[in-house]
Amino acid sequence: MENVPEDLYDALRARRKSISAEVIELLQENVPTAAELTRRQPLLKLAARIRGARPSAVGPFPSAEEMQREDRSR
Repeated sequence: MENVPEDLYDALRARRKSISAEVIELLQENVPTAAELTRRQPLLKLAARIRGARPSAVGPFPSAEEMQREDRSR
């Protein structure tokens, strides 16, 4: 097979898969369809909201942000 390293070709042959079958499987696993992107929207919105939320200070300890600022000011 042209442009396919021999060891990779042998591994595919051992799995009894064609290169095209392997490529299609990888594309299905890694390239989201429009339906998949739509399905992910609520989760992405939730993640963005969580990322944007300011953590509430709990206890007598400074936040990580405050400790970084203090360290940088030294």
